[in-house]
Amino acid sequence: MRMMPHFAPARISGPLLLTAAASLLAGCGSSGILNRERPDEFAVQRQAPLVVPPDFDLVPPSPGAPRPVEGTASQQALDALFGGRAERSGVESNALGRAGEATSGIRSSVGDTETFTVDKGATTQAIIAAPEGDGQAARTAIPE
Repeated sequence: MRMMPHFAPARISGPLLLTAAASLLAGCGSSGILNRERPDEFAVQRQAPLVVPPDFDLVPPSPGAPRPVEGTASQQALDALFGGRAERSGVESNALGRAGEATSGIRSSVGDTETFTVDKGATTQAIIAAPEGDGQAARTAIPE
């Protein structure tokens, strides 16, 4: 008859108990990752109670209407892009005065075959076909 090896419970349970006790005591420490900042409960201040405003004649807003002080979305976009309304300069006012008013159907008549336009095809093709350079030999001429 062969005997099974005998394990002493004291050999295994002693280090196991020692490891468990050490990890439980480590949780009570005040250093390492367990030492975090906590809010100070005595530093909390009381807020003033809410007060109902004395004006009770307010009309509830209608759904979808813009707020009275904000304006429309397009006006807000224009203000954000261009900084709001500004007076026109003298040059701008003069140019707009000379240009006159546009006719109401100007966008539909521009593409019409009866509309008089200047053919800029040859000049545009010459500019596009010009050799690339550093700009040192570039010259301008004003036709007389």
